[in-house]
Amino acid sequence: MTTTTKTKTTSKTKAASKTKTSATPKTIAELPTNPFAYEVFELASKQRSNAKKIEVLQKYQHDSLKAIFIWNFDETVISLLPEGEVPYRDAEDQSVYTGTLSENLTKEAAGGESATDQDLDGRGRSSIRREYQNFYHFVKGGNDSLTTIRREMMFINLLERLHPREAEILVLIKDKNLAAKYKITHQNVKDAYPDIQWGGRS
Repeated sequence: MTTTTKTKTTSKTKAASKTKTSATPKTIAELPTNPFAYEVFELASKQRSNAKKIEVLQKYQHDSLKAIFIWNFDETVISLLPEGEVPYRDAEDQSVYTGTLSENLTKEAAGGESATDQDLDGRGRSSIRREYQNFYHFVKGGNDSLTTIRREMMFINLLERLHPREAEILVLIKDKNLAAKYKITHQNVKDAYPDIQWGGRS
């Protein structure tokens, strides 16, 4: 009789222990100091709950991330760039590689060889964190004095300076298509950054 009682008690203790362990919240992975935007977005996308996504966005908040979200989610921010693929115009590289800049960025971001992988002079290693203050050139009301050709060339030059995964983000947000790559919703952004004022930008 005594033996049976001990066994039941031990079983209950083990079961309770397992329940506590599984209920313990997982800690969010640490990113490097001044992380790339894509690192923050990838980490947020991996979180299963909206609360965790918001926690990641708040933990690594930066004006550059807010600029990305505003361009992507605010309907009053109007891109002055053509929709769709970005043409790759470097004649020297084009003689070796084919395809659009978007395709080359996608290949390199996935770890494959591409035209943007020619990094002997440091190209392709800047970040949105460094470059986001130039975004105004590419939206309505920002720098309307630019010609269409000049604006498009500036955008291509910017993409070529950026780390390929950062450039990929810009190609997505110019068409308000960030959700095609990252599982971050407009509501996640609103909850993470209640200080952002939406609307009235064009």
